[in-house]
Amino acid sequence: MISVEEARALVLALAASPVPEDIAVQDALGRALVAPAVARLTQPPFDASAMDGYALRSADLPGPLQVIGTAAAGVPYQGDTPAGSSVRIFTGAPVPAGYDRVVMQEIVTRDSDAITVADAGANLNIRLKGNDFSEGTAFLPARPLRASDLGLIAAMNVPRVTVARRPRVAVLAGGDELVPPGDTPAPGQIISSNDIAIAALAREAGAEVMVLPLARDTEESLRERFLQAQGCDLIVTIGGASVGDHDLIAKVSADLGMERSFYKLAMRPGKPLMAGRMGAAAMLGLPGNPVSAIVCAKLFMQPLLRVMQGLPPGSEPMHGVLARGLPPEGDRQHYQRARLTPGEMPVVDPFGDQDSARLWLLAEADALLVRPAHDPARAAGDPVLFLPL
Repeated sequence: MISVEEARALVLALAASPVPEDIAVQDALGRALVAPAVARLTQPPFDASAMDGYALRSADLPGPLQVIGTAAAGVPYQGDTPAGSSVRIFTGAPVPAGYDRVVMQEIVTRDSDAITVADAGANLNIRLKGNDFSEGTAFLPARPLRASDLGLIAAMNVPRVTVARRPRVAVLAGGDELVPPGDTPAPGQIISSNDIAIAALAREAGAEVMVLPLARDTEESLRERFLQAQGCDLIVTIGGASVGDHDLIAKVSADLGMERSFYKLAMRPGKPLMAGRMGAAAMLGLPGNPVSAIVCAKLFMQPLLRVMQGLPPGSEPMHGVLARGLPPEGDRQHYQRARLTPGEMPVVDPFGDQDSARLWLLAEADALLVRPAHDPARAAGDPVLFLPL
């Protein structure tokens, strides 16, 4: 068995370089830039008023000042600005040349075409040219694009962006005991839920996902499913990767030319994890146990998909403190479902029951407590690491 850290490095090494594609900025939510968006203009393009009021010279205060015109957004004042003058101005309008301040209308006393200002305060209320960004400024965040990012890129007058093509993922669950949700299980059968959860985790990481029909426990059925997965960047199988008589995925994938990077790691839940390459595609063989499959997908599949898009792998543990004492840990790194109490130093409270078949407990968990192999007994208040869910 290899360590989680070794396994993670081997899995990430399976990532091919991102494939760039050009898309409209309005379609780029959640996508990863692989080339910077470069501003085609300066914002603001001029010194702009930050509020409704009057533009004037500080040296002329407190007045009285003659109001000689009006400036509005899209309709600038273009006349002269002699000493002792002011211009009625609205938010977003260019500040006329020669003025260095905008005073808000609430502190101005106006009598016909003259104004006086009792106390202008320290704020000039002008957004200086280029104080947001300048022409030629490059934007390349190392994360999926958010709504605010799309607004920024559009304001930069960039209509199209170059992003990583979404990784294409095929999710394959198999076993004669499995039936899809909505069917009535026969004696000895169960509902297939792992493929639903793993596909959702892949989409969460930015992938385009194809959930293959359930495979039966025959080599012929598995070969047919692998054939359907051709052209994908990542094939994720669930179950059937261990050494039991009915666990055929390891055998069939090997027959089809899978180059295995590793099989089994010192982790719980999730010991029987397989990774490698099948032709041009990366392949992950997740355990069939529901909690094991989901935990392994979060620790290995999602980071791999992020790296495939040119993003950092993520999934780095955070620091917290333990809510209660725990006995010593065994010889595998343990990821325990836990409740999380937020705070300056979050409090991590692992469930007493860590049965790896109980999805309900995983659905109730806020975090995975990370306990290294051979971790000694821990007391309440001890520092720990956790992964938020």
